[in-house]
Amino acid sequence: MTDVLTADDPLYEELYDVRREAVDMGNLVEQDMTSAMSALRDRAPVQKGFLRALLGLPAQHRHAAAAGRAGYTCFTFRACEAAFHDHERLSSSIVHHPNDGNVQAMGILEMDEPQHRAVRATMQAMFLKPRMVWWRQRWINEIVTTLVDQLKHRDRVDLNQQLCARVPVHTVTRAIGMDGDDSLIFRNALVKSGVGGVSPDERRAAAQTVERMLYELIAKRRAAPGDDVVSGMLKAELKSPDGSVRPLTDQEIMINARLVMLAGGGTSWRQFGIALWALLTHRDQLEAVRADRSLVDKAIEESLRWIPTAPVFSRLVTQDAELEGVLMPAGAVLDICLGAANRDPERWDNPDAYDLHRPMLTQLGFGVGPHRCLGLDVARSEINVGLNALLDAFPNLRLDPNAPVPYLTGGLEQRGMSAVPVLLR
Repeated sequence: MTDVLTADDPLYEELYDVRREAVDMGNLVEQDMTSAMSALRDRAPVQKGFLRALLGLPAQHRHAAAAGRAGYTCFTFRACEAAFHDHERLSSSIVHHPNDGNVQAMGILEMDEPQHRAVRATMQAMFLKPRMVWWRQRWINEIVTTLVDQLKHRDRVDLNQQLCARVPVHTVTRAIGMDGDDSLIFRNALVKSGVGGVSPDERRAAAQTVERMLYELIAKRRAAPGDDVVSGMLKAELKSPDGSVRPLTDQEIMINARLVMLAGGGTSWRQFGIALWALLTHRDQLEAVRADRSLVDKAIEESLRWIPTAPVFSRLVTQDAELEGVLMPAGAVLDICLGAANRDPERWDNPDAYDLHRPMLTQLGFGVGPHRCLGLDVARSEINVGLNALLDAFPNLRLDPNAPVPYLTGGLEQRGMSAVPVLLR
């Protein structure tokens, strides 16, 4: 595992370039839209129109099922929190792609209650905070230590490529039960199976590679169970809403494992880079964290409030619904702009400032309600271990003044840093 973990493989640069990812997905937004989202919030808590339209951006639907529907967007913390909790009138089924037929190809992401709760329960215990010792001792600590040790002979490095990208993808690959050597092969196929920057034949071939590798893994773990997520799903029982109890099918395990790999190898990478950039550009707070490591978790949490990597989610309105006095008809789509909600001055003082010393109120960076991010504690642990290891190893860690200035980039739905260039000594 060490060789592929630390190798100068060009696939890292190809797969972990935030801007390129957005270009391939067709949703690139060059400029930082945070201020514009906040300005919309200050105009009204809920407005008619998709977020992109309200921001004056070209039309582009992350979810194909949203095309042709009326759009609405909510912006304030109160409105967004209410929307996340309203699973009776606001459905996650908008995530489903019409070309997938009746198969819920995105697993729990597109499920509603009570089906969502039942399927999520087959995995949830493996991702809850009490299990973080398991994640750290089996995977995270070793991966971070190996990567940081490899940096000790260097003077400058892009941490986005050399650390932020590698910790999550190798953690989730090994945690799912795959060999570390398969991490980039699988990630490459997974990304190509869902973007528009490749031909239909390439996309189809990539999807087949993803399914083949996961079905092979399921068969391997069925024959020889291990201490990993797929083995856990094989042992789990699905307690269906109708009262029946059964094991998960191989297809259900494949879909859920694919989702874990997709989210676990992407979201944490981008948020890790944002957290690092926040500290490196607020030197007084970096030094405070260096002196008091109990502040590391606060630094991570504040980065999620300040710049969440996924500042907008969508829901399908299943019945006429009123939100903050605005009537949304059944069949419409609601964009939940948590990027604006996380800077709501009604909830936080001086919300545009990155300040890890502020009171830690609930923020929406990982969502709230039934669909709160399943792997949020894993992501926090990866970033926590990574930040602590960097601070231990490099007392003079700072941004590289001779490198191009890093900037926030990506799609409207997935933001991250262009790079995190640093001097280590």
